Amino acid sequence: MALLPENIIDRLIQMERRIQALSTAVNTRPPLNEIRPLPLPPGAPTPTKPVLRVFDGYNHELFADDIATGGLARPWLQLMPPVDHLNVANWPSTTSTAFTAIGRSFNPVWQPKMRLMMYTKVSSGAAGQVKVMVDGQQFGPTVNAGQNFDYTGLLPVDLPTKFGKVMTVEIHAVVTSAGGTVYAQTVSMYGTQT
Repeated sequence: MALLPENIIDRLIQMERRIQALSTAVNTRPPLNEIRPLPLPPGAPTPTKPVLRVFDGYNHELFADDIATGGLARPWLQLMPPVDHLNVANWPSTTSTAFTAIGRSFNPVWQPKMRLMMYTKVSSGAAGQVKVMVDGQQFGPTVNAGQNFDYTGLLPVDLPTKFGKVMTVEIHAVVTSAGGTVYAQTVSMYGTQT
């Protein structure tokens, strides 16, 4: 047998023990098919079910469950209020020859993109245009009244600083002919991913 330093056998035995310990640790971790709550600080109420929270790299809470009643707590899902899509006379409108806000809503920013669909109309013999503004900046194209607006695009906001805060969405319209009325009615609006 070749001459080996005295401690090589001891070193091999130590390495074998370490490998065995690592192998045991890897094989005894809990399954990853369930969510377990993190320990709560002393004195906090203990939920009866696990609490689920997911954060992004900016520490924004992206997803959370509702521990009181079950279901989804965050993100809040925006729902459109019922509106009269059939009677154009009831739609927001303008007779102005300068772009004017005819509709406004306030919405939390959860996703980087938004889809907005809107019907537009113009009175007989008239012409006009409609556009969408988000926090004072144009979102999507300007359409001629009578065409539908259907646009999906990045919000003109700084998402890391605006996340979870309210943005203002406005519908602006203008009459470009000598007279008449321009109408617009939002029919769908929601956030989406990139």
